[in-house]
Amino acid sequence: MNQKVVTAFYLLLNIVFSIAIVLLNKLLYVNTGFPNITLSMIHFIMTFVGLIVCEKLDVFSVKDVDIKGMILIAMTFCGFVVLTNLSLAHNTIGTYQVAKMLTTPCVIVMQMIFYRQRFSTPIKLTLIPITLGVVINFYYDIQFNVIGTVYAVLGVVVTSLYQVMVNRKQREFQMDPMQLLFYQAPLSAIMLFVVIPVLEPVGQTFTHNWSLLDMIMVVLSGVVAFFVNLTSYWIIGKTSPLTYNMVGHSKFCLLLLGGAILFRETLALNQLIGIILTLIGIMLYAHVNMKDNHTVAPEFEARETKPLHKV
Repeated sequence: MNQKVVTAFYLLLNIVFSIAIVLLNKLLYVNTGFPNITLSMIHFIMTFVGLIVCEKLDVFSVKDVDIKGMILIAMTFCGFVVLTNLSLAHNTIGTYQVAKMLTTPCVIVMQMIFYRQRFSTPIKLTLIPITLGVVINFYYDIQFNVIGTVYAVLGVVVTSLYQVMVNRKQREFQMDPMQLLFYQAPLSAIMLFVVIPVLEPVGQTFTHNWSLLDMIMVVLSGVVAFFVNLTSYWIIGKTSPLTYNMVGHSKFCLLLLGGAILFRETLALNQLIGIILTLIGIMLYAHVNMKDNHTVAPEFEARETKPLHKV
């Protein structure tokens, strides 16, 4: 099959699955009140099962590592999934999506503070419209609530920490994202299994009269969560970062539309201005980041190849 057709197919699948997982989870929270942490644990279990199948089909190979080195990253994985799901449960889809955009500036700030990493002035300037847009959207959200804002902010911080740690662990263990996820998913599921009895009413979850449709939606949510990861990793590996960013922008816009249609989430004019500002900032960031990478890459490659000639 033509490579362009395959790429287009995976891009379409990623868009469909990414939108489906958000809308499915929101439906579960709004219509059934399904426990958040329990749902996250089910996602981790189904992701691990899916990865086992992929490994058997030679999609990737498992790499042996010390489990101790995975505990901290599994904890942050739990935190970011649970907190972003709580943000989705307590905020409108529009606010949930816009809040996630704060991850970009938060990651950059963390790298500057903890790893002394330097970023160009144009990169720093793109963070202004992103941050300003998010603040405007939250301030004018007609369904604004304190607990939703707290979950959104905590979700951004933990997600940013997770992304920075994933980047470091991949370099440290020389692993690709799927190899890393193979360890993260079961460890995270075990961690949530331990805390669920403390944080959620397990008795009510088991005794509640869940309908067949509710259970189908829960299972479907887990399956879709796995395919979001699978198609995302394929796109990152087979296409450019710019392509992945552009796919992200399209999902952002379509999810706002989906929230408006399915959950009748209306947007105030000021909210719309905030969303547009955020989107412009993210697109500028993607453009400047790609430009910087193209400039730095040849110099980096030249520095890396010099020692080889000496050897």
